[in-house]
Amino acid sequence: MSLRVQLWMIFLAPVVLMAGLYAFGLTLPVPALGRGYVVRLVLPPPGEPADLPKVYGPSDKSRPLVVIDAGHGGFDPGATGGGIEEKAITLGLAKALRDELVREGGIRVALTRSDDRFLVLEERFAIARALGAQLFLSIHADSAGNLDNVSGASIYTLSNKASSEAAARFATRENSADVVNGVPLTGQQDGVSTILVELAQRQTQADSNEFANLILREGKGILKFHSQPKRSAALAVLRSPDVPSVLYEAGFVTNPQDAHELLSNEGRERFAKVMAKAIRIYFARQSGEAG
Repeated sequence: MSLRVQLWMIFLAPVVLMAGLYAFGLTLPVPALGRGYVVRLVLPPPGEPADLPKVYGPSDKSRPLVVIDAGHGGFDPGATGGGIEEKAITLGLAKALRDELVREGGIRVALTRSDDRFLVLEERFAIARALGAQLFLSIHADSAGNLDNVSGASIYTLSNKASSEAAARFATRENSADVVNGVPLTGQQDGVSTILVELAQRQTQADSNEFANLILREGKGILKFHSQPKRSAALAVLRSPDVPSVLYEAGFVTNPQDAHELLSNEGRERFAKVMAKAIRIYFARQSGEAG
């Protein structure tokens, strides 16, 4: 029996069963649940934004804001190796960096998730845009399958081709009813909206590359990097048109040494200090200060 026939039998069997029962005047008992049972969901009032994560640090909103994204979460464990899940590594690193930035002061910090929950990719950078963040850092850990000798961190920014494609999709999706880098898209033709988004994204990419270079510079001799540490790719989580965004692959969960480093307090502390310094220098440069 072919696979197609088997699939048809699976889908048609319930229909045939119900038709047979109906033909003989028989019915199936229906449980009480569903009769007079109402599911009530509490929704926010119309026009009220969905809950956004807590912002830590100074209450002064003129201070720069970085949103830290711990990759994966909830039913999505991410890469796994030796019983270790990527989602646990990323959350530990994100919290360590948040605490380091808050301890040093002067910079506002928010986490896309502070517990084991699932967020879709678009929701992650949407949080950064909704909060008005000046920088977005997504933290991940890699997998090399059965190879346990591949190690080191990598830094990803959005590729030029992906940037152009994302700009067109963003303009279409928002239906010319958004603001990018303070420029309203409302009322613009689709082609004009796409061009405005692309122009904003070029500057965003330049800033993203600058931050990636700072991570490499500050991490030299402290963090372990892959032999090809700086890369670009069509990563959906980096496609915000007006928030400089970097994805940091902290290491390989399939490498025992990398995994141990990323789960240890010492390893998290080294990561947090390097990344916090890179973030501070980045914001200092953006404000016109030397760094």
